[in-house]
Amino acid sequence: MKKEKIVVYGLTTEGYFLASQMAMKGADVYIIDESSPSAVLLKAETAKTYPNLTAFQEDEPLLSVEPIDVAISNAKYLFFAPRIRKTGQDLRTEITSKYKDATKALKKGSSIIYCLPTGLGGNQENIALLTHVTGLDVGKTISYFYFPLNDLDETPEVIGSLDNQDDKILSSLLSTEKKEKKFVSITSAECIYGINIIQKFTNLSAILEICKFVKDTESTTFNNFKTIYLDDIIKGLYDLRLLGSSFEGANTLLYLTNASIKAIAGYIKRLIDTIRTTLKKNELKASRTKIVLSWTLDKNEMRGDKIEILNSITAKLRDYIGDVDTSEGLVNSFHSDKKTIIISCSMNDYTKIVSDKKSEDLIIIKANPLFEIEHKK
Repeated sequence: MKKEKIVVYGLTTEGYFLASQMAMKGADVYIIDESSPSAVLLKAETAKTYPNLTAFQEDEPLLSVEPIDVAISNAKYLFFAPRIRKTGQDLRTEITSKYKDATKALKKGSSIIYCLPTGLGGNQENIALLTHVTGLDVGKTISYFYFPLNDLDETPEVIGSLDNQDDKILSSLLSTEKKEKKFVSITSAECIYGINIIQKFTNLSAILEICKFVKDTESTTFNNFKTIYLDDIIKGLYDLRLLGSSFEGANTLLYLTNASIKAIAGYIKRLIDTIRTTLKKNELKASRTKIVLSWTLDKNEMRGDKIEILNSITAKLRDYIGDVDTSEGLVNSFHSDKKTIIISCSMNDYTKIVSDKKSEDLIIIKANPLFEIEHKK
């Protein structure tokens, strides 16, 4: 493979994953931390030593750096994988601002790979903005590709490109031992990703809505749903909202996305209602009760939807119960003179809680579709 200079814009979990995979293939990869003025060279040995971004950040290895504009202007491939934390209308402003910063130094003959999801038709806006920022003819003097990242264990099978433009070097950089990436039109890539997101959430919505009527939560009949936690439910919510914003008028796709968003909102309301009901059943006073939302979050993800939901639930609970805290499964930090109710928001957090021998006299609510409640004594 020809050794081309690659830049990944965004020191995120997804960005580091891509950078390390390409570095281990022998590529010359620089990764940009948006809060820093420099691009860091990520070599194969560094990528092997630090398998994920958390390990990389904890050790802070000394690496070669160069100014961001220099790195981007010399790049053959620029991967756009930034950290996005705004919501609502501010979301588009944040993405646009970072996109402009990332692309303004691109030169003729380079390619940008857009790794955030878009709604249907969203890439046309990106292409128009790229033309405006660089002054280059997209599709002729500069190339644009769409490769939305969500699940790192299963990256997209296809790469969206203008006019099905093939790039063997890019394909070899992104392909895995399991499967080679194929090029399709931008529109086809958007449709495939849209189908995957809507399928996931319509299926999930059915589970959340029907589980409202389950009375026998101890039955093994529903075991498949007991492993679905809040963490799993929220994953991809950013993508669903973005997809929904691209539909106009009253159509079926808009109905499906809005219904899914409504189902998730209803689920979160049920979680808060379950906490209140638990206090009543156990005759606990709000002033003598501590609520802990145990949710281990990846703060380096591109999307900020999980952090947003955690903050929203915390704020709503504090309107009812003053003492509300968040944690990442560190049960020994829960102890206080109050009765503690722990909400386990992922399977990983639940496992940490029940395996901690120091924890006792706790009420655990599993944030799954059945809201199972356990007493740990």
